[in-house]
Amino acid sequence: ATCGHGCKYGECMGPNKCKCFPGFTGKSCNQDLNECGLKPRPCEHRCMNTHGSYKCYCLNGYMLMPDGTCASSRTCAMVNCQYGCEEVKGQVQCLCPSGGLQLGPNGRTCIDIDECSTGKAVCSYNRRCVNTFGSFYCKCQLGYELKYTSGRYNCVDVNECVTNTHRCNLHAECLNTQGSFQCKCKQGYRGSGFDCA
Repeated sequence: ATCGHGCKYGECMGPNKCKCFPGFTGKSCNQDLNECGLKPRPCEHRCMNTHGSYKCYCLNGYMLMPDGTCASSRTCAMVNCQYGCEEVKGQVQCLCPSGGLQLGPNGRTCIDIDECSTGKAVCSYNRRCVNTFGSFYCKCQLGYELKYTSGRYNCVDVNECVTNTHRCNLHAECLNTQGSFQCKCKQGYRGSGFDCA
């Protein structure tokens, strides 16, 4: 079986037919499935979608049980957590919905960890880190675009001279470079390439 468009988070099952791994969707299984939007909802109270999965959280005054349900808890109500709490060996602890969030100084609300500035996020060559609330993702560097080539997704150089997205002067030649372009005034003209006289 061959899938010309590839199966990013799945397996190729037949001619251009992908079987997606749990938590992913789309023709080439490259989209995250938002489980929180499914019917019936997977969580009793609050649901937070994550890349390829999801997490359940309870309203204030409730505690998340091992089976994902929420049980009323007086101790949780007293602590006043933003995302519910758990009781470990008689100690009440507030929870945060993802590893990209941490408990704030008050021990009740969750604050974002900027994985891009702390160096926790590792993006491959040609990709830059974009921080989101509770997570991050890797995006192609400026001058590159995501393309499916030789069986995988890669950030490929955009040829600004061909796509006509350069800003070269009418009397200049466009020269493509990795991730960018250069402008050179034609013979008989002088200037920066953006301005030629």
